[in-house]
Order: sequence, then C-alpha cells, then structure tokens
Amino acid sequence: MGNIVLKNVRKSFGATTIIPDISLEIADGEFVVFVGPSGCGKSTLLRLIAGLEDTTSGTIMIDGRDVTNEAPAKRKLAMVFQSYALYPHMTVAKNIAFPLKMAGESKEVIERKVQEAARILNLTNYLERRPGQLSGGQRQRVAIGRAIVRQPAAFLFDEPLSNLDAALRGTMRLEISELHHQLKTTMVYVTHDQVEAMTMADKIVVLNAGNIEQVGSPLELYRSPRNLFVAGFIGSPRMNFIDGPGAAKYNAARVGVRPEHIAISTTAGEWKGTVGVAEHLGSDTFLHIHTDEHGAITVRADGEAALRHGDTVYLTPDTKRLHRFDSNGLALQ
Repeated sequence: MGNIVLKNVRKSFGATTIIPDISLEIADGEFVVFVGPSGCGKSTLLRLIAGLEDTTSGTIMIDGRDVTNEAPAKRKLAMVFQSYALYPHMTVAKNIAFPLKMAGESKEVIERKVQEAARILNLTNYLERRPGQLSGGQRQRVAIGRAIVRQPAAFLFDEPLSNLDAALRGTMRLEISELHHQLKTTMVYVTHDQVEAMTMADKIVVLNAGNIEQVGSPLELYRSPRNLFVAGFIGSPRMNFIDGPGAAKYNAARVGVRPEHIAISTTAGEWKGTVGVAEHLGSDTFLHIHTDEHGAITVRADGEAALRHGDTVYLTPDTKRLHRFDSNGLALQ
C-alpha cells in the first residue's frame, strides 16, 4: 500500500513561507510528478512527505496513518536523491544490501533480495564492482536498487536524473517508468523538466511559489490548462501568447496557441511574418517567426521544412485549438 494524503500542509522557515497551504491525495500505485520552476517548493514538499522536514502545520497521512510527527525511518518510504550517495569502498552488492544489513535481516534474505533487485535493474553482472567502476546511469540504478530492497510503501525521487547527460536521461526515464510498471508501487517524482513530467507521470502536480496550480494527467494539462502559468509551463516549445486586439478578436484578454497548432505557408495565411532562427531537429523543425502584428511566434514544422532565415511566410492558427484567458489569467471555457 502507498496511499499518501496531505491535508492543509504548510511550511515556513521563520517569516518566509515556502508552502502556504497544500492539500493533495496520491493514490496507491500512482506515478505522481511534482513539476515547476526552481524555488517553487517541489523538493520541500517531497522532503515533508519523507519526514526530512517538519511541517509548520497540517497533516500527512500514509495508508490511513498520521505520520506528521513520525521519524523518516518509520514512514516506510524510500528516497532516491540527485546525488547517488553510494559507499565508494563497497561493491554494488554491498551497497544494495546495506539497508537490509542495518535492519538485521538474515544473510539468506539479503542475498535473495539483492539478487532480485539486481535482476530487475540489469545489475547482475556488476554486483562485484565498486561505484567508481560504473557509469552514471549504473550508479543511479544501484541507488534505486538500495531503495527497492526495502520494499517501501512508496518511492520518493528528488531530481534523480539531473547529473546525467541528455541521452542517458532519456534511457533512465524509460527504465524508471518500466520499473514502476513492474513493481506497481507508488512513486512520487520531483523534476523541473516538464518533458520528464509529461513522459513519466500518471498524474502531474504543477507547483508555483508553493501553491498547486493544477493537478491532472499529462494530456489533461496539455489540452486544458487551468491558467496562463500552466499553459506556458506545460508543452515544448512553450505556448505562444497573443494580447491586445488580436486576443480581443476571440473575446479574451489573452489568447494562447501551441506551435504545433499553427499552419505555415509561403503563399497565404492570417498572419504575415519573416523566418528568423530555424532549429532543425530531424523529425521536427522549430521556426521562430517575426510578425508585425503579434511579435515573435514559434511554429513546429516538418523536419525537412525548406525555409531559410529571412523568408516571408504566412501563419494560420487552428481556431479550434486556441486557448482563451481572462484578465486574471484564468482559462475561459
């Protein structure tokens, strides 16, 4: 079981409030991602759940039990940090086994659990190596293995892929997602990378200045952002925003349109513009268009789009996929 409930949780450091008031439920077996910009309170919230920080007020429940004032060790949670925190003088097997040894488990139980964790994480051939002989991805898997053997109620991940290069991050995203499907254990994952959030989560919690802006599945947040902050944060490249008369035309204070929802032509369209920087990524090309009417507009085009810097183009937004916002930044239905 791994049901986690936060009721009116608040955290302050002296006169500075980091988490004003958060209530949230994480269902057993869910993969929930806390995402937001640096300083939004996502890591603090994770540490409150783990018991590494004390709440200023509010209640934290795990599987129906109030753990607000319990020590981290009694919460049956396993945390994986950005730093691997492995013992350099120990082998992989001994690193994974360490929490079991400290808990007084028998040699037979330790051996069985270490072998099972190694099998799940493809570490069987590396059990006698030391951390210094491993790649960054392998070391991160060892840290995860050390968490797995504890058989926790939930796993808490605090930006675990930040130290890895881009290619390895992609691989580890897949491995952690696959691990979740195998173990079916609750996972709470913190990241500032909305691509990680979109590709890994069952449910995303978007945080801003310690407040929850929106909770929902990746597609719910993409299709129906509740406000300007979520609309601008979820999606890559980010949503284009139009103000003034261009927005008033659609009965809104501001209108948003995603780069993939704009058609581009060299002959005719609603907005005239000039091609600036073109980012060629193979499958896609991101074109940064300078328009007189709406300023800079980003368009996602075909990967082999034959457009160059300075070319004149015409843009037409898909009116069925426009996002309209009122003067307070809230989405209009």
